[in-house]
Amino acid sequence: MTVAQQPEILILDEPTTYLDIGYQVDVLELVRKLNAERGITILMVLHDLNLAARYSDALYMIKDGTVFDSGTPSEVLTKENLRRVFGIDAQIFSDPIYHCPFFIPNKSLR
Repeated sequence: MTVAQQPEILILDEPTTYLDIGYQVDVLELVRKLNAERGITILMVLHDLNLAARYSDALYMIKDGTVFDSGTPSEVLTKENLRRVFGIDAQIFSDPIYHCPFFIPNKSLR
């Protein structure tokens, strides 16, 4: 119903919560398509940082209710930010197809 109203901005709060990975990708592909084909600006909250980095042009990393860092996925999804915000040690990699970062956690630092 919201898309039928042709909004300029679409705000999504955790649109992939409780979905299995196949449906998560379907939803995020649809969101990408709405952005590309209809020019809708999408603002969404995602807790899966790898999916956020894959499907977003910009990320805002929040810590204690304030913006800790913002920028492109490559600028924000860093080893140091994951350490300082989430208390994890992780390895950061670059996806050779989509040119976005992704990480694999090594251990919790808490």
